Amino acid sequence: MEEVRIDVRTQSAERIAEAKRSSDLCFRINHTNPTTPECQKLIKELLGDNLGEGSQIHPPIFMNLADNVKFGKNVIIMNGFQCMSAGGLTIDDNVMISLNCTIATNNHDMYNRYVITCKPVHIKRNAWLGVNVTILPGVTIGENAVVGAGAVVTHDVPDNAVVVGCPAKVIKYLDAEKFK
Repeated sequence: MEEVRIDVRTQSAERIAEAKRSSDLCFRINHTNPTTPECQKLIKELLGDNLGEGSQIHPPIFMNLADNVKFGKNVIIMNGFQCMSAGGLTIDDNVMISLNCTIATNNHDMYNRYVITCKPVHIKRNAWLGVNVTILPGVTIGENAVVGAGAVVTHDVPDNAVVVGCPAKVIKYLDAEKFK
């Protein structure tokens, strides 16, 4: 996957407007009773058609560029989800993301810190992220994969793998036939 580089000193008017819209809506979501229709309406406004049917997002949340985030059907996002989404984030159907998970699709250039380097993150169908997981730019989490609590994922996770640790490493594989 190709890296995209953005100089934050010369951002487009569209990007600045989306960052403001996302920040404002996240603030409003996070300060609204999460069990009310008003909160659900704000979440729908934040994500629009990028929120799949049956998906649930439990505040508080933060997404800096929500138009770069796409949720499949029946995705469950628990409280404390944070996403730096300049590189793009795709979450497929039936993914479960536990408390306080962070997904970063961008980083800073080591020498020119005003330049962010962006790579998309993709979480495939039926994956499960445990509590306090961090996913770094350019990572794909495989179908049916499990990422153990507290893991920091720096490389792709294969389908049906269970990974744990910092950095995350494969400790075993699940039987793919049991998911059918």
